[in-house]
Amino acid sequence: MGDRKLVVGFDLDMTLVDSRPGIAATLHALAAETGRPIDAEVVVNRLGPTVEDELACWFPRDEVLPAADRFRELYAALGVPGTRLLPGAADAVGAVRALGGRTLVVTAKYEPNAHACLAHVGLAVDAVYGWRFGAAKGETLAAEGADLFVGDTPHDVAGARAAGACAVAVPTGPHLASELRDAGADVVLASLTDFGAWLRRWASSR
Repeated sequence: MGDRKLVVGFDLDMTLVDSRPGIAATLHALAAETGRPIDAEVVVNRLGPTVEDELACWFPRDEVLPAADRFRELYAALGVPGTRLLPGAADAVGAVRALGGRTLVVTAKYEPNAHACLAHVGLAVDAVYGWRFGAAKGETLAAEGADLFVGDTPHDVAGARAAGACAVAVPTGPHLASELRDAGADVVLASLTDFGAWLRRWASSR
């Protein structure tokens, strides 16, 4: 790495945190409030699309944007408390810091809710960028000069590759390791519990 500081980006949902209980609770409340049948189990088992894209499966087109806004409002009260830190997440962030690096969270989640989720699980990072999905993740990673991006979906892999960053994937979300490899991940780890040791090896080879 020379004298340049290491920069590592992380996706949030199902990479650093398990957000499924909180998302399910929020969807149940939204369904009860709007009278729309939403299968929360289906939604939480395919996390990755934007809220708008997901709610388009359950609401008429003209109701999607208001429903998405209401989801985010409800999420602040119901979703954040249902967020849990995934195994190895704190150690992964700590491993970057141990190498003198900078940590980013780049997520499709509404940015205030992303901050709230991180505060709830007690995970501090150097910068948080919300409402980044697909190509927008790559743009942010490139602007930050990210060396690595760690995520759990093919979209995360695409974002890393678009930024010229090493794409590190973990199958802790809805996608199998084979799907992440097929999407072009440079490395697939079983979970973030393996990240620290891998990062030290990767950094020592640079």
